[in-house]
Amino acid sequence: MSTALRAGLIGLGSMGRHHARVLAGLDGVELAAVVDPMGDTNGWAQGATVLDTVEELIARGVDYAVVACPTALHEEVGLQLAEAGVSALIEKPLADTVEGARRLVEAFESRDLVAGVGHIERCNPALLSLRSRLENGELGDVYQVVTRRQGPFPHRIADVGVVKDLATHDIDLTGWVTGQEYASIAAHTVSKSGRPHEDMVSAVGQLADGTMVNHLVNWLSPLKERFTSVTGDRGCFIADTLTGDLTFHSNASVATEWEALRAFRGVSEGDMIRYAIPKREPLLVEHELFRDAVRGETSDICTLRQGLRTVEVAASLLESADSGVTVRLMSDSEKIQGPRN
Repeated sequence: MSTALRAGLIGLGSMGRHHARVLAGLDGVELAAVVDPMGDTNGWAQGATVLDTVEELIARGVDYAVVACPTALHEEVGLQLAEAGVSALIEKPLADTVEGARRLVEAFESRDLVAGVGHIERCNPALLSLRSRLENGELGDVYQVVTRRQGPFPHRIADVGVVKDLATHDIDLTGWVTGQEYASIAAHTVSKSGRPHEDMVSAVGQLADGTMVNHLVNWLSPLKERFTSVTGDRGCFIADTLTGDLTFHSNASVATEWEALRAFRGVSEGDMIRYAIPKREPLLVEHELFRDAVRGETSDICTLRQGLRTVEVAASLLESADSGVTVRLMSDSEKIQGPRN
């Protein structure tokens, strides 16, 4: 029997407590210790020793660590782990600035360490099924991706606005399910809750293949909604990531003898299918994937470079909202070759 991996957790907040629960019961993993300078007043550490500093955790010898502290601390903590040779799963977003995200990518890649970003929507059963069906060509050409992510303000968030906290989910999942990079983004933001950061954003953009994207994200709605729609040649997929349900609305072909309409390529309402799909807890799936990656097994985790791209798109969204203009994003190949004249 192989030796269990020793995992550490940094942060016991609203997300950290769930990481602790999953790590404590994860096959092949031992929750070695937890870091939180506030202690464990709520009993969320699952019986693990609670430490004050990251240095103490590193000294105990862990194979990897989960970083679930506030976003503003991701860079500092991540760099500490990388310098100590410790692999890391860092909660999304990767960092609160593009420069910080780049430094984290360099730190882990230069040491050949396993590192990932906790973009948990990649493990949602509805989106996993949706991505597979898009890859199999079930929708034909993809025209548009629309997301709505709204609900009441979470008081746990104090260091970033709705773009970095919530919209990064939609940015990442859109690129992931379509396999395309963002080419441009334009946005408007407002702040209505009296906080220094934005609490509502409306964005429209385009992916590299021409697919249109629309994102509506806010902390101002009493209705909690997690909606993703992908429209294409053969119909429309609707994913509800709160319930893990995926529905397909087909584009029916209706024959007509009216010659004037034959040349018009329109759409008609067709059959609706709600798929029966396995529904495992996304956070557990995320941890299993990262555990397997640390073991050296093939595993589809969100890499730091992918996390960096999401931070870049989020920064461009905020830039557009501030400047009032559409922001064009360079592709990875253009970054290497330089922009065209």
